[in-house]
Amino acid sequence: MNIDTNMFGTIDIAVSGLKAYNRQMQVVGSNMANVQTTDNGDGRPYRRLIARFEAVDEGGGGVEIKDIVKDNSDFQRILKPGHPDADANGYVAMPNVDWPTEMITLNAASRAYQANAAILKRYQTMIESSLELLK
Repeated sequence: MNIDTNMFGTIDIAVSGLKAYNRQMQVVGSNMANVQTTDNGDGRPYRRLIARFEAVDEGGGGVEIKDIVKDNSDFQRILKPGHPDADANGYVAMPNVDWPTEMITLNAASRAYQANAAILKRYQTMIESSLELLK
């Protein structure tokens, strides 16, 4: 009997997707939680984080978060003269987090996570059916 040496490839790929998209949802959650953070502890506003994905190998072995980088786009500036972090002209530098963008990213990551979970569920059903046939 010839057994495929990569018989758990489907599971590995789906699990890697679950891990990667879970981490992306955590990054988005951090961005959303800090949408109003004008001082990140270093005197500057919170800077949006981006999760960068990478294929585990070229043979379709799954995906992982390669790294998490800071978005270097400009900070938003709003007029709030009474704010403690306002400059001399009354403007406050706000985080470069765009709420609609974060919601779209969160929605896409959530759906990708659900798709990977569905793959695992279907794989489990297939294995259970195969075992039932062997009885």
